[in-house]
Amino acid sequence: MASPLRHYLDFEKPIADLEAKIEELKALAETAGPFEAEIAALKDRAEDLRRQTYARLDPWKKTQVARHPARPHFVDYVASLISDFVELRGDRQFGDDQAILGGLGRFRGRAVVVMGHEKGFDTATRLTHNFGMARPEGYRKAVRLMDLAERFNLPVLTFVDTAGAYPGLGAEERGQAEAIARSTEKGLTLGVPMIATITGEGGSGGAIALAAANRVLMLEHSIYSVISPEGAASILWRDGARARDAAAAMKITGRDLIELRIVDRLIEEPVGGAHADPAAAMAAVGDVLEEELRALEGLDADALRAQRAERFYAIGRMQP
Repeated sequence: MASPLRHYLDFEKPIADLEAKIEELKALAETAGPFEAEIAALKDRAEDLRRQTYARLDPWKKTQVARHPARPHFVDYVASLISDFVELRGDRQFGDDQAILGGLGRFRGRAVVVMGHEKGFDTATRLTHNFGMARPEGYRKAVRLMDLAERFNLPVLTFVDTAGAYPGLGAEERGQAEAIARSTEKGLTLGVPMIATITGEGGSGGAIALAAANRVLMLEHSIYSVISPEGAASILWRDGARARDAAAAMKITGRDLIELRIVDRLIEEPVGGAHADPAAAMAAVGDVLEEELRALEGLDADALRAQRAERFYAIGRMQP
């Protein structure tokens, strides 16, 4: 059987079946002789099938991949790409929201401010991080970190992975909408380079509050949308089961968003998605971030603000 630790998506069942056969042959080989040729052939078939499957993912399947529990999380990107990381907590007004983490560190020798959504990996950590759905304190912490970056002239790197901001009563009472707006405003007016990377889900204002950047990057199988497909289906058709239809209509995939000029660049994922080879996926993100930071290095504060404004004003502009 395949490893019980491996999580397969519904459309990956044929791949799962092949990999289960590989594990069965490996176990059988221990008592009934070598099966190297058969195992190698099955591995090739599984790899080809995985490549073909991921080459033609529709928007709903990409949504499932973007939500895969084994995709790299913010804490993984920090561990892989950021050295000397020092986490900073609290918004200095109410408390600390662990749905957004951030602090100071070095990215390939550069001092940076880094922040992002953290969903958690298991029941305990998901509850701690509120499934990556930030409350007002998280966005106020983000503003505090951006203020710090501007004060010390440090680039800002953000990693976006959230279904959306937390919609609970307490969050609304403490000014959720205002906090999101302030974080978005700070990103748009920041006097230092800011690069945002959509690593999984980029949901609604909860995402753009960390993505009002000079450059918005997006992993190949991530999504970025104003509302979840399930939410859109519930509103449009009063039927959450039509999420697949909503995903197709909403233009939430990287290719669509590049054409709409909402996203600037796609980062290719390993065959089978970032969860199939997290180390390779994170290294690819690091390489692109380095390129993009280098391209922004020569711009002063006014030029950075102007570039950012022009980038966002271009969204939705009709082509002549």
